[in-house]
Amino acid sequence: MLVSDFHFDLPDDLIAQQPPAVRGSSRMLQMDRGTGEFADRQFSDLPEILRPGDLLVLNDSRVLPARLFATRAGLTTQHNSPSPSGQVEVLLTQAAVSPEGHNDWNALVRPAKKVQPREVLLFAAADSPGVPVLRATVLAAGEFGERTLRFEPVADFYAAIERIGYLPLPPYIHRDKSEPNTPEDRERYQTVYSQQSGSAAAPTAGLHFTPEILAALEQRGVEIARITLHVGLGTFQPVRVHRTEDIRLHAEPYTLTAATAAAINRAKKEGRRIVAVGTTTTRTLEHIARESERTGEPIAAHSGSTSLFLSPGVEFKLVSGLLTNFHLPQSTLLMLVSAFAGREAVLRAYSFAVERRYRFFSYGDCMLIL
Repeated sequence: MLVSDFHFDLPDDLIAQQPPAVRGSSRMLQMDRGTGEFADRQFSDLPEILRPGDLLVLNDSRVLPARLFATRAGLTTQHNSPSPSGQVEVLLTQAAVSPEGHNDWNALVRPAKKVQPREVLLFAAADSPGVPVLRATVLAAGEFGERTLRFEPVADFYAAIERIGYLPLPPYIHRDKSEPNTPEDRERYQTVYSQQSGSAAAPTAGLHFTPEILAALEQRGVEIARITLHVGLGTFQPVRVHRTEDIRLHAEPYTLTAATAAAINRAKKEGRRIVAVGTTTTRTLEHIARESERTGEPIAAHSGSTSLFLSPGVEFKLVSGLLTNFHLPQSTLLMLVSAFAGREAVLRAYSFAVERRYRFFSYGDCMLIL
């Protein structure tokens, strides 16, 4: 298929710039996966829509304040004593494998051409610009601004990131350059159940949940389980090929606990619906199912990584329901939703959503497909 087969026209004013005034008050377009029919609902209706016995699976990854600003300190040499020059924007996308145990990270850097291997970057807090909190050396350069950085050891790296970093809001959410995050962003661009730090972007389908809605679901008899998949570089990279067959996703790390593995096996054995919250959860569950089929072993606790790309024509092994936000035209996320519910049906639903002025993307409304 062609990437252009997943295009739709979206007015700019439907791209949500702020979260809804009250978390959980979003609109929800409910779609029947079998018939393609859809209807207007509210997200708060979810507990009455799901059935007792449904297994609802959440991604509990927490977004790192991974958008950093650095000054260039020059190249590393034996006698290096450079003076800092030039601000660089750095987006940490994923921890890199280092057999020696170094604190290496994959990142997107801008402006990229000026930041080459062996260069040193200094990271300071906004309130103390002359006092570096972190120091990193560029190890390698990739395409499209990708860089690998090695951070020098500090007492608590993640505490330092929390101090100096900003949440990496998607580029279609516009903020004043002097204030990359608002106080509201700090709260609302995290799910209420986030626990495991490591994502470069929020699993946005989960942003709608409140503790009260989660409690209502459990009271309804819906079983809730959690996986962790840390969203990485792929979410920031546009599709640069013309055919879906040529798309290759970056691998992203995930963790499946023993409790969630057991819940999935029980639901599968008993024929209960497994409803994934978000495309990240869907990809993880479908990857896990395929690995279980490949090995012939039951699903069990483990950690791994997935680069699974789901597009129309694939068979879904585990997921029978999907809660998801509205996605970018020609994106791999829209392709995944189309794989689950049919391209033509999904594009009809998107056209309906545009007509009814649903809010789109990360801070927007959502869609439930059952």
